[in-house]
This record gives sequence, C-alpha cells and structure tokens, in this order.
Amino acid sequence: MLPTLREACGVFGVYAPGEDVARITFFGLYALQHRGQESAGIATSNSRTIYLKTGMGLVSQVFDEDDLSYLPGAFAIGHTRYSTTGSSRLDNAQPFRVSGPNGELALGHNGNIVNAAVLREELQRDGITFTTSSDSEVIARMLAHAPGDSWKDRWGHVMRRLNGAYSLAVITPDAMMMARDPMGNRPLCLGRLDGGWVAASESCAFDHLGATFIREIEPGEVIYIDAEGLQSFKPAEDLEQRSAFCVFEYIYFARPDSLLGGKLVYPIRMALGRELAKEAPAPTGDVVIGVPDSATAAAIGYSQASGIPFVEGLVKNRYVGRTFIQPDQRLREVGVHLKFNPLRDVLQDRRVVLVDDSIVRGTTTPRVIQMLRKAGAREVHMRITAPPITHPCFYGIDMGTRWELIAAQKSVPEIREHIGADSLGYLSAEGLERSVQTAKDRLCMACFSGEYPRPVPLQMDKLAMEPADGALDRHESEYTLPLRRP
Repeated sequence: MLPTLREACGVFGVYAPGEDVARITFFGLYALQHRGQESAGIATSNSRTIYLKTGMGLVSQVFDEDDLSYLPGAFAIGHTRYSTTGSSRLDNAQPFRVSGPNGELALGHNGNIVNAAVLREELQRDGITFTTSSDSEVIARMLAHAPGDSWKDRWGHVMRRLNGAYSLAVITPDAMMMARDPMGNRPLCLGRLDGGWVAASESCAFDHLGATFIREIEPGEVIYIDAEGLQSFKPAEDLEQRSAFCVFEYIYFARPDSLLGGKLVYPIRMALGRELAKEAPAPTGDVVIGVPDSATAAAIGYSQASGIPFVEGLVKNRYVGRTFIQPDQRLREVGVHLKFNPLRDVLQDRRVVLVDDSIVRGTTTPRVIQMLRKAGAREVHMRITAPPITHPCFYGIDMGTRWELIAAQKSVPEIREHIGADSLGYLSAEGLERSVQTAKDRLCMACFSGEYPRPVPLQMDKLAMEPADGALDRHESEYTLPLRRP
C-alpha cells in the first residue's frame, strides 16, 4: 500500500554460558525489528544439537515464554527478515538449519547473493536438495558441504564463490561464527556481555542488553567463538574487492542511535539536512518538517542551516504495515492517512519545506504532499537527503526494477510535477559524501550512479528460485525441529 525502500534483515548472535541465550537473543532482535518485520527466528545449541523456532510476523508475535524455554544452550543466533530473495513465507524464515559433511549448522543472513541461482544449480547437480527459495539457504548448504579441514579453509572456499552482500550469523553445536562479506556492504559489529560475546547488525542492540560495544567486524572477516575463546581470520584476503558500505544505512536504514564506521548515525543525518539546505535552499518557507522517522534528524539539520523553524507536522502510526490484516477498499482509498496524520494547526496557511530520505517509485510522496495541502499548507517544497535513485539494488534492498524507479524515467522537473510539489531539490552525491564523512570509493552508491562494486546481472527476480507448484507452503508458525527440554 505504501511502497518504500525495504531492508533485507537483521542478525544477532550471542555466546554466554550459564545465561538464557534465547531470551538475550529475543531482546537483541527486538532492537533490530526495524530491519525487517516479515518473519523472525532463533536458533540455539548446547554442544549436542541445534534447536530452532521460526515464525511469521514481528519478534513479539513469534515468541512467547514457552518458546524461549524450549531453546536451551550457550550459543544462539537470531534473525528478523524482510525478503529480498524468496517470497515472504514460513519456509524462508530464518535461521536455516542444515546438515552436511561438516556437521549441522544454523545460519541467518542479511544481504543478497547475486549469483545464488547459479550456485544453487551447481549444488543440486552434486545431489544437494533445497527446501526453500532463499539465497540464504544456498550459503548455509555451501558451508555445510565446503571442502577443507578447518573452518578457515571452508569459509575461504565459500567466500571465493559468493558474489554479493552478506553479514552472517552461524552456529554449530559447539561454536558461533559471524562473517562479513569482503565489500563490507552490510553492517555487523561485536560486543562483550558479562564475560561472553555478542554480535549484531547494529550496535543499538547492545545498548538494550547492557553489552559493551567493542568494534565493527571488518570486511572479509570471520569471528569464530567457542569455549576456548575468540578467533579472528580473513580467509579470502586474496580477493580483489574494494570496500563498498551501503550508504543508505546512513540515510535511512540504521537506527539513529547506532554506530556505523565509528560514527553515530543521528548527527550524520543532521549533517545531510544541513548540506541539503546549502545545496538546494527552498525559495520560501515558514516551517520545516520531516517525514517521520528517518528524516526527522535531517529536517532538524535543514532547519538549523536555513534558519526556518523546525516543527512536527506529521504524526506517524508506527504499527501500520506490521499486521497481516489487509485494508479494505475504503481504507485503501484513504491510503497514506493510515500511516501519517497531519497537524492542521501547525500547517494551516504555511509554506512548508518537507524533508524526506528518498523518492523511490513516486507513489507515496504525492499522497503525502496532497495530504499536507488538504491540511492547509499553502506551499510544499520537497527536499530529499539523497541523490535521485536511478538504478536497482542487487545487495539487499528491495527497491524494484529500473523501470519502476521514477528517477530512471523522469527528469527532476517531471518528478516535481508528478508529486505535486512547488519545488523539488535533491542532495548531490558530493554533498552526500561530505555529510557521511566517508570517501566515495569506500561506499556503495550504485543506486544513484549505476556503478556497482562488482558485476551484476541486468535484472534480478526476487522470486527466481520460487517453486512453481507452491510445494514449500507450510503453516504460519511452527518448530522446524522436534525440540526437547534440556
């Protein structure tokens, strides 16, 4: 109903002997809920076997106290998902549990593997069967069957074969492993918790648990943790891949209280707004408002640089889109009002500068602008804290095909007319680089330029590995292993 950018997933891992690791993982995932609301799962291990529970919906909808009591062990990983490869169905809920010559393991994945279909066909020719349509299962089965006498050798084999983005959380019965692709496209960090270890997509998860942030896991690095301690290795250092961190983590995806590249996200978003005010000042303006929540900090920065007062002109219903109940035709016609509600007294007869993080397909923005005008706004000047999105993402953001991207089809004046704004301004790639304080050659900005850090296909279908007969369908929530109490 409200198309926008969608993140791939959030991953979490913990090793904490003597602690309730399933409960720790639950609250770690709770902090990462913004990274995906389709499904969630937790896997634990206790040196003998791996226990697993997955389900559709929010973390709080999937798990209850009884579920956590059936997930024993000292190791745990968790996952919260938005689908980028494979449909939104229980079979594709993660973590995945698989077995092979290297034993059993469970894996959770944030990112997208560009050559997953090719790798899957190769594994199938070797007699390996698949139970899902997800690229993440491809990684899991590659690890379970990878040649090598050590995990370093096995990871080296897998990393050399994968083309794409991945931050991974993996457990075996007696170890936990966290891995990040050599581009470092997706975030992953390491922390300490009462003598144990935690890892997560974002550092904000540590704050909720009372854990201490140690550092970000480096591109191409694998962290291996067992009862003997922590080891770090880079099994594929010979790969020639430049650093390519996704710039949209700064603009939109990450929580503002997370650390990325050693920097807090919130002031970076304020800097985006300040830079935008310098590059694309509105011709007039009485108030600045942001589209909540991701553009709020940027709107404050725009206000500071322009001298136009910041006000909250839109109130967001944060729970829209997190239910399986679909709106009927009358509610669909109301559209954006289900998600945002304007403050009429704040907007009445005002010239509004509206700050947002992106325009993707150009379907939601016109509704927001129309809503502001109905609430009394005299003018609406749209300002975007990113350059125009002209190319699709192949690394874990579901933004559609190129023909669906409005900036790939229309000029800025044409987009302004389409969305119904009085003026429209975007931040430049150079302004974005200055704001995030990171060199452009260390960022992935392919969605603005079409210059991908590695070769990609002309087009990818997220449902390419989906079975035609729907044979993988199961119930909305279930245990995927017969679980036993310890």
